[in-house]
Amino acid sequence: MTSKAAELGREVRTQAGAVHGHRDANGVLAFKGIPYAAPPVGPLRWCAPRPPAPWDGVRDALAFGAGSLSALENDHRPGPRDEDCLYLNVWTAARRTDERRPVMVWIHGGGFQFGSSANPATDGAALAAKGVVVVSFNYRLGILGFFAHPYLDTEAPSGNYGLQDQLMALRWVKANIAGFGGDPDNVTLFGESAGAMAVGILMASPLARGLFHKAIGQSGAFWDGRHGPLQTFEEARARGRTFARQQGNASIAELRTMPADRLNAAAPWSFKTSPVVAAFSPSIDHQLVPDVPARRFLRGEQMHIPLLAGWNAAEEFPFPAQSLPHQSALTFLAAAERMFSRERMADFLKVYPAATDAEARTSAAALTGDTVIGEQCWQWLRLHRRAGRAPVYGYFFNYTSPYTPIASHVTEIPFVFGTLTPQQIVGSTAPPAEQDRALAGTMMDYWVNFATRGDPNGPGVPLWPAYDENDVVQIIGNTIEARPNPQAARFRFLDRFRQDGVLPMRWRELP
Repeated sequence: MTSKAAELGREVRTQAGAVHGHRDANGVLAFKGIPYAAPPVGPLRWCAPRPPAPWDGVRDALAFGAGSLSALENDHRPGPRDEDCLYLNVWTAARRTDERRPVMVWIHGGGFQFGSSANPATDGAALAAKGVVVVSFNYRLGILGFFAHPYLDTEAPSGNYGLQDQLMALRWVKANIAGFGGDPDNVTLFGESAGAMAVGILMASPLARGLFHKAIGQSGAFWDGRHGPLQTFEEARARGRTFARQQGNASIAELRTMPADRLNAAAPWSFKTSPVVAAFSPSIDHQLVPDVPARRFLRGEQMHIPLLAGWNAAEEFPFPAQSLPHQSALTFLAAAERMFSRERMADFLKVYPAATDAEARTSAAALTGDTVIGEQCWQWLRLHRRAGRAPVYGYFFNYTSPYTPIASHVTEIPFVFGTLTPQQIVGSTAPPAEQDRALAGTMMDYWVNFATRGDPNGPGVPLWPAYDENDVVQIIGNTIEARPNPQAARFRFLDRFRQDGVLPMRWRELP
């Protein structure tokens, strides 16, 4: 007989205090806007996150907390935004607190510049109904999350505050998730784009060990690519010093008192440039990020946990501004020669042909998708498999339908969460059909199976073989089957430019 104390209702007690959630028609409880850290405002701006202040009584957890202020110019995405943004959400269908269901913790994308956990596409209710406990959270973005400066280093290693927030959210999960029917010893960290890159960075961080036990990366891995690796220790601090000079040689004390919206507006970012090197974003801090993540994987210094990762067929779609110049075949060839050298052009043209202007445009798009997203995902798979101490599963998402006419970056997200929200990024207004709902069911089963056992396979889904030296990935499309990586030749070409896992620093200077 279950004791009354073990029953899970709309009121759950966390270490900081009790919260009150909402149960939907399917029996899924949702708790939104739970503070997992103290507001990072005033003197706590650019500090490591602190525990939230305890509260008396029962706190309503019925609405999402504010997301971080957005560094994206003209960001029209809905939802409240504030510097006070360190809130998380929990969805659970557990009926008892002792069920110990697998936990899936989602990190949203947005180039570390925009986005929030309130995105309707990432509502966790449908996944939770399949037997897991889902957690999502906001973290500091842009200058609020990744400002580094020598003065701040006298207090603690600066920069990467957004990554520190992610660790804080994971610590909250470890301490509190059992009260929501979750298993703190079976946590899968998953994310897309910058969220996936955060997963890869944290897998390579010594500070994250023990906080999660499986990893899923969707369209991202190491926060490197078209313009080389993530920012160095020196580059991040030079960016911080330059910003302070631009604000009238402001001191850190003065910058901490500047209104958050004014501070944020002074450090804008747009899709015209790569946030890897043109915005406040993750950098090497010699503590949380001790080295280039790909190099850590190459040396086997990452967490040796099960990994499921992959990329989409048209990753380039949102990133045309990051393409090499390609007004004509001659323009594209000249730009490619500057990037890859004249000696490599014969090999380049075998995988990125440019005999005509039209062919050059096609190859420029493919190269963009490969350098911004695809190649690093492939590296993640092969480097983690090389360590040979945990299972690895790779996928290639190329599904299309009237609902999803292009397998663009981010289009897999509504299938993973079963939300099937409008595919606005590709301009689709078609509603989901039965075939879309069927694919969503399959992808949710794969992700939940992996979160449960470290293996996506299970009853009712096509066999997904583990990734090995044959470079076979699961094609998730109109047909689901295991096939050799369709972009392998292009990725192998790009791989030749990595030295000790690191892409060329000289790519920084390319237009």
